[in-house]
Amino acid sequence: MAWYRRIVVGALCLVSGGVGAPLLFLWTSWPLTAVWTGLVLLAFVVGWVLSGLFRRSWGYAEAEEELYLAYGVFVRQLVVIPYGRMQVVDVTADLLEQALGIATVRVRTAASTADTRVVGLPLTEAVQMRDRLAARSESFSTGL
Repeated sequence: MAWYRRIVVGALCLVSGGVGAPLLFLWTSWPLTAVWTGLVLLAFVVGWVLSGLFRRSWGYAEAEEELYLAYGVFVRQLVVIPYGRMQVVDVTADLLEQALGIATVRVRTAASTADTRVVGLPLTEAVQMRDRLAARSESFSTGL
């Protein structure tokens, strides 16, 4: 997952630097272009470091009756989802995630506003987790 975020940050910085710097050079002076280039490089370095921190901040644990999700670098959150409240468990992967062989498991509940997902799992592990959670949610059904 860290590489996923690093590729996205790198692409954004490449586009903003590659388009912004020549335009600034044509319309303004070179010092402003140098400042812009420096800011884009700084954003790239900060994004690179934060990508690793974000990846290490995600964690999950499957207990007997609940799924625990912990995440956040600046604001740490712990989400507890009872298996009986789970309505939909799915696996998603965009094109870049597919190329990297990773996927995201999303858990949806009736009234959940929390970010209930497990990111950056290998695809086979994500599918196995989805199947386990779906089976547990059926066995712990609360009759909503």
